Amino acid sequence: MLRLSTPGYERFVQAQQFEVNYGGGEANVAVSLANFGMDSCYVTRLPKNDIGDAAENELRRYGVNTEHVLRGGERLGIYFLETGASQRASKVVYDRSHSAIAEVAPGMVNWEKALDGAQWFHITGITPALSASAAQATIEAVAVARKKGVTVSCDLNYRKKLWTREQAEKTMTQVMQNVDVAIANEEDAEMVFGIKAGETDVHAGKLDTAKYQSVAEQLMKKFPTLKKVAVTLRESLSASDNNWSAVLWDGSTFYQSRKYAIRVVDRVGGGDAFGAGLIYSLVSGKAAQDALEFAVAASCLKHTIPGDFNHVSVAEVDALIKEGGSGRVQR
Repeated sequence: MLRLSTPGYERFVQAQQFEVNYGGGEANVAVSLANFGMDSCYVTRLPKNDIGDAAENELRRYGVNTEHVLRGGERLGIYFLETGASQRASKVVYDRSHSAIAEVAPGMVNWEKALDGAQWFHITGITPALSASAAQATIEAVAVARKKGVTVSCDLNYRKKLWTREQAEKTMTQVMQNVDVAIANEEDAEMVFGIKAGETDVHAGKLDTAKYQSVAEQLMKKFPTLKKVAVTLRESLSASDNNWSAVLWDGSTFYQSRKYAIRVVDRVGGGDAFGAGLIYSLVSGKAAQDALEFAVAASCLKHTIPGDFNHVSVAEVDALIKEGGSGRVQR
């Protein structure tokens, strides 16, 4: 989709122009995986016009295969971003009704063909939130992936501006029946499935990390196909300063990552960068702790980069893990 951002830290009411970026949950993951050197293919529906061309070209620019992108519909979905600072939170306004992807329906995508030879399929909870037909198309996609033996990951990504908690629970319960790896932030499981991390207050600026083992265990109990559950943990000290870490549960061991103190440049896409880092690591055969550390480090770096995409390499992520991120100039 198209992102229109106010320049710098301007408010919507001030802005005389907008900065253009392309992105979206699954697109961000696809670009990250391509940057990591993996064969990455993206499936979506874009309008057959110049804006649709520009969006597809942006994916191709970073090495993402677009051969299964459908062309049709009237418009590309848009979201407007006002970047917050200090105690003023960022704001997002969606304009996605009747977009090309919102009007996708079961049977439009030949999933049997699109998933031929695929090792991993990733979806988020944002796509099914766009419309009833997009929800059914998502359910269709994960069912075909399961049948073909493709590993499926799903980032719950609850967006209250796109659908209600009741709609999310009904649809995502069906999606999760065919998911192997679940990814969530510190409150997604509660918002979608009512699974809360004890008395942890996500607005307090400090999270009780250990309590998220229970969240992961409850998700696995509810959805027996799950083999791993990862939860990103954002401790928001302000819009400008966050502590960032994650946990991973594989059914027997609870892994916790190191914590990074981040001065935020752009937090949009941070969770997608984590998902991409986790997928890359697991496909590459990394051990669970190493996979978690790579994913957290990759997403930490994303917070320093404007736009939705995470423009970092494997070497840069490894360097952060090894050196701790002093920020010294590299000469």
